[in-house]
Amino acid sequence: MKTFRDKLCLITGAASGIGRATALALAREGARLCLTDLEEAGLEETGRRAQRVGGHVVACRAFDIGDEAAVNRFAADVHEVGGSVDVVMNIAGISTWGTIETLEARHWRQLVEVNLMGPIHVLRAFVPAMIAAGRGGHVVNVSSAAGLFGLPWHAAYSATKFGLRGISEVLRFDLRHHGIGVSLVCPGAVNTGLVRTLNIVGVDREDRRVQALTKRFQRHAVSPEQAAVAILKGMRRNRYMVFTSTDVRVGYWFQRKFAWPYERVMRLLSARVFALAGKMSGGNGD
Repeated sequence: MKTFRDKLCLITGAASGIGRATALALAREGARLCLTDLEEAGLEETGRRAQRVGGHVVACRAFDIGDEAAVNRFAADVHEVGGSVDVVMNIAGISTWGTIETLEARHWRQLVEVNLMGPIHVLRAFVPAMIAAGRGGHVVNVSSAAGLFGLPWHAAYSATKFGLRGISEVLRFDLRHHGIGVSLVCPGAVNTGLVRTLNIVGVDREDRRVQALTKRFQRHAVSPEQAAVAILKGMRRNRYMVFTSTDVRVGYWFQRKFAWPYERVMRLLSARVFALAGKMSGGNGD
């Protein structure tokens, strides 16, 4: 995938953040786009901007990728109008954090439906046609640093991101026989809308300490545009693991090379987070 000109690219989560930035980056290179997101107004804005910068929007529809029937209807319409896609980009996702005692079944279920089953629906609806077309192509699945590391309060979120990592690891080898590359994107801090809409169960987002942590995160975070550049670069080089920031790349290397120190670091990080949570909830943090 050295060039994206005239390639038919499916992008989920295209209404904002990394999805929008990636769609616009592809549009500037003359790609043909199939865009989807749950948020209709933002999606339509992405479509308009993509057209202005040189892309051609073949399809643009708002729906929930957790709805298998909706995904299949969209795929059928795309295949009828534009044929099989060349690139599938699973970028859409939601984030909910919490401890095992605060997370309810509905939180786990929603994350699984959107972050794991959603990409599965997309892959099942679009990849078989790519294989049948015999033109090769590329699949991009956006996981997370939480798909690599055991971050505090991320159990439910990590369940979905580790799951997507596992799917990608298998497809990396399975699809190679069909000339289809697979990239697993593991972003660290990216300043997207998720920063503002993140649901931390049992924590008041208006608490001044939470606000301070949010601002610190945003100062450290890369922009969606920087993430999009890293993704397209990774695709061109047919890289499996794609990192959007150096800290996650170094952390992944550290985790694999120095397992015991990594465990110590994660224990210390977990202890600090729980101590802070204890203070915010009025406890002693022990």
